[in-house]
Amino acid sequence: MSNELSPALIIIVAAILLLQSIFLFLDARKRNHNHWLWGIIGLIQAPMPTLFYLLFVRKIFSKKG
Repeated sequence: MSNELSPALIIIVAAILLLQSIFLFLDARKRNHNHWLWGIIGLIQAPMPTLFYLLFVRKIFSKKG
């Protein structure tokens, strides 16, 4: 049994992390948040940085009214 990761899996994971980081960077810049921080955090793991950003920075579940 081989413990090596396939090149296709590495490319898919890298693409997911890169797309997440780009989304966080652009959205945080548009909303005047610390965009560099969110962009770098988005490169570390997925999907927790996106969930934290949506819940705590964008406050998608806040009460309006």
